[in-house]
Amino acid sequence: MLRRPPLRGRRLRHAALAAALAAAVAVAPLAPGFAAAQDQEPPSPPVTAPASPAPVPAGEIRLTVPAAATPPAGSFLRPGIKNPELFEKSLEVARRALDQYGLLDDPQEARRVADIGYRVARESGFTGYPFTFHVIDMPEPNAFALPGGHLFITRGMLDLGLDDDMLAALLGHEIAHVVLDHHTKMQRRATLMNVLGQALVVGVMLADDGGKRVEPHPMDRYDPEYRNRHGERIQGAAAVSLVVSELLLRGFSREHEDQSDAEGQRWAAAAGFDPEGANRLFDLMRARIPQSKRYGYWRTHPFFDERVRSGKVRAELLKVAAPRPADDYRLATQATLLTWLDGVEVVPEDGFYDETGRMAAKTGWLVEAQALTAWPRGAAAERLRLARLHRLRDPELARPSIERDYGALDRAYAAEIQEVAELSPGSPFLEVLARERRALSARAEDLYPKAVQVLAGGVFETPFLERFLSSWPDAPQVPQAALLLGDAYSRLGRHAEAVQQYLKAMETGPGSPEAERASRGLAVLAPRLHSLAALERLAQQRIEPSVASLAGERLEQKAASFTDVDNGAEYLDRFPDGRHAVAVGERMNQLADGLYAEVVLYQAIGDQGKAVERINLILTYAPLSPAADLLRDRALLEAT
Repeated sequence: MLRRPPLRGRRLRHAALAAALAAAVAVAPLAPGFAAAQDQEPPSPPVTAPASPAPVPAGEIRLTVPAAATPPAGSFLRPGIKNPELFEKSLEVARRALDQYGLLDDPQEARRVADIGYRVARESGFTGYPFTFHVIDMPEPNAFALPGGHLFITRGMLDLGLDDDMLAALLGHEIAHVVLDHHTKMQRRATLMNVLGQALVVGVMLADDGGKRVEPHPMDRYDPEYRNRHGERIQGAAAVSLVVSELLLRGFSREHEDQSDAEGQRWAAAAGFDPEGANRLFDLMRARIPQSKRYGYWRTHPFFDERVRSGKVRAELLKVAAPRPADDYRLATQATLLTWLDGVEVVPEDGFYDETGRMAAKTGWLVEAQALTAWPRGAAAERLRLARLHRLRDPELARPSIERDYGALDRAYAAEIQEVAELSPGSPFLEVLARERRALSARAEDLYPKAVQVLAGGVFETPFLERFLSSWPDAPQVPQAALLLGDAYSRLGRHAEAVQQYLKAMETGPGSPEAERASRGLAVLAPRLHSLAALERLAQQRIEPSVASLAGERLEQKAASFTDVDNGAEYLDRFPDGRHAVAVGERMNQLADGLYAEVVLYQAIGDQGKAVERINLILTYAPLSPAADLLRDRALLEAT
């Protein structure tokens, strides 16, 4: 059963997202800030060998909430949760944003962001909420913060090549928005959030309840192909959540932006970073954005030149402090997050259909991940890692043997082992993970002959082929399985995935009968393909030049004439710098303009359901189009 403390006992319905955002206007005054404590020197945390939890038998299901870490005595700062209701609602928006885009699969970059972010956050002296940092797999250069302390930076921003000083300035700016309570001081924008939330999110989520929503499996985060199956992952309500989150940033006044620039720059210098990093960040953005095919972060920030001049003046007056670790602050942040989890049983998502239970499980997973990011070493981190792996493993082992995906489990263990090895080389916990991984590998090896027999028998369903390729990626039967899976995807209309499997059959079995059949399958499929991403993938491959030429010609034609915004969004997501990215982007704007005209029409005749559907398409697949801007501006005018 799902257990929640009384404060979180009310059912958080899908339609409550608007209230979750509007609640930002009711936050109490902030706790005393940096000025009262900046001269205190934090003690160094004691260095102890991490405790190794006893291994859990491979078949045993053990679902526990990890014990909270204990910060060193006399810790400099102890973050708390001054408004639990706002924190939970902000957390739900964060979860929706991550549902939409997913975390970037780059642990080292994520650790870098967290290391710098916590050093800067510590210098703010803020203890109202535990800060958490997320790197999301979003191509647009952007960054934003939620009022509960959840900070996001995108892949597109990191791809610009920010050095540590520039990143510290950027994160300091977002931290300042939370510390200075800017989210709750924009009454006009809060009203806009109500309008967007009620008009869009509620309608979209009600549509999702009709059975169209596809819930991801927990192990999809370890599937190297899953992050590219964008269409399955996009949820309209999640997109709206992210758009609204961006509006929190977009709507800040000039005064608030100046304050965030100043405080963020000061805290970065106090944390040991060069305040000139802010100016280099401004220069970089000013140089890159005019040439970018995407809208960028500073598009949401007006009065650019004035801020550059102010930053240069401040940099000359600020003194860079000696760098010091934020270990105590991070431990205390982890303790706060795990204390919040106390009383919430984090359950496996697979098989849970109760609305409240599913939402709580996902939120619990997110808070566990945040606690692990806050302090990724030590006994509490080990318990978090092991509990997370067991929640993936145990439901999988409960399936009939032929239905288990040992490949996904192996990737999950490999990822944890690699991260622990980088963070704590020589930790005894590595052997715990390695021992469980070996046990799973032995099971997969025992199952392999049976799986080969099933494949040879020819009586199976598509999921069996997917599991076979996942569990035994180096097996001699891979070309055969990939060919059959490509045929299955082609019949199901999943053409982009069919192309991928046909190419796999050709790459893993060159010259084989399976490769020849896959080549014929591609030749038949290419002239019928509508997926821009699949056509680009075919055009780039070098195995079959004739097919590549045919796909390139068709892509040239389709790039300016496709009719579905999700098709263009998938292309731009997979190939943001592709040869046809500009043409696809222009076509996306045209389609979004047409959808906006339909929105106006359906609202005029009172068909709000169809209007919401079009609004959802615009904000989900073309959130940076002129039509999306018109929607936001229109909502703002109606809200004032």
